[in-house]
Amino acid sequence: MEPDDKELLTTLFHAAIEAADPENALRANLPSEPRGRTVVIGAGKGAAQLAAAFERLWHGPLEGVVVTRYGYAVPCERIRVLEAAHPVPDAAGLEATNALFEAVRDLTEDDLVVALMCGGGSALLPSPPGPLTLEDEAMLNEALLSSGAPISVMNAIRKQASRIKGGRLAAACHPAKVVTLVVSDVPGDDPAQVASGPTIPDTADRAQARALVKAWGIALPVRVAAWLKGNDGLAPLPSDPVFSGNEVRVIASASLSLEAAAARAASLGVPAVILSDSIEGEARDVARVHAGITREVVARGRPFARPTVILSGGETTVTIKGGGKGGRNTEFLLSLALAAEGIGFSAIAADTDGIDGSEDNAGAFADGQSMARLRRVGRDPSALLADNDAWTAFHHLGDLFVPGPTGTNVNDFRAILIR
Repeated sequence: MEPDDKELLTTLFHAAIEAADPENALRANLPSEPRGRTVVIGAGKGAAQLAAAFERLWHGPLEGVVVTRYGYAVPCERIRVLEAAHPVPDAAGLEATNALFEAVRDLTEDDLVVALMCGGGSALLPSPPGPLTLEDEAMLNEALLSSGAPISVMNAIRKQASRIKGGRLAAACHPAKVVTLVVSDVPGDDPAQVASGPTIPDTADRAQARALVKAWGIALPVRVAAWLKGNDGLAPLPSDPVFSGNEVRVIASASLSLEAAAARAASLGVPAVILSDSIEGEARDVARVHAGITREVVARGRPFARPTVILSGGETTVTIKGGGKGGRNTEFLLSLALAAEGIGFSAIAADTDGIDGSEDNAGAFADGQSMARLRRVGRDPSALLADNDAWTAFHHLGDLFVPGPTGTNVNDFRAILIR
């Protein structure tokens, strides 16, 4: 890949991140100060950055607790920042969940709760109901993550096996007003899906959750499957009066970030097109569709003329069948580079929170010659893809993208540059 191409693609990624900057996103969405207390709660990979920005912007007294992923904390003066495990929950997450409930105890109708919610909150807030244990919830998360199901399906099931998700935390805040400020990392920007909606009730019920488990062939832990067959601890519905007067605002999203990246590309002399901000599906299959579009542009100048940058967002999934390392964005790129091998393109795919999968990279770079270079170092691209080992592929190429934690999370960012 030409250095100029890698620099341009990196610039577009950072333009997308800047559009979701916590302080900029919060400034235009601050609620009015209450007569009573202001309590800030929150969860997600960017929750600490949101909390720090809220402290800088809020003029009145405040208190509260937010939980973020290990290594993602930033200093706050008045809001406690707790860390827990992601993507599989741990005991620290259970303690953080209890701290959130404690923070909203004994509130009155004069008080205000500001909930700062962003992607990653589902795993960070374990709270197994009834006879279920933390181990059960961890096993549930592992089963969901390896199933290949879209985030909406995973969240519908998670909400039925929790004491905090699906609006239950907001119900605990009653009679205080709850204003939820959401940085959306889900396709379609449904705020009830972000972090499995601790402060936002959903219409999905337990019967629907069971149907989704069957439809996607998800192997649930035995005790979780038994719990879903019962009617204990049902999630509250949006019509419940405890939610009356609450507000929900999406303050940053993939759509806004892709538009910012497109504008930055145009300012650098390269027209950009946005395919969609809500693409879902198996990462390798989505990549083959992107490869087909890339081939068509290169060969026939349609549906877009060259030069162009093709942008897309959303959240792909990976059905884990091998034992390799990687994430959905590196797997997307490996499949893209195989399907568009020999074609003149350069691409980046990265998670906007700075971490793709289990390693420290956000994603990677690829071009039409990546697979040939990989073979020259003695690695078989097809075998690596079959083993879900995209991280190893791009590690050998020296093309991993490692920006570090970004402080926000608006899902996947993909850009394909065709000169």
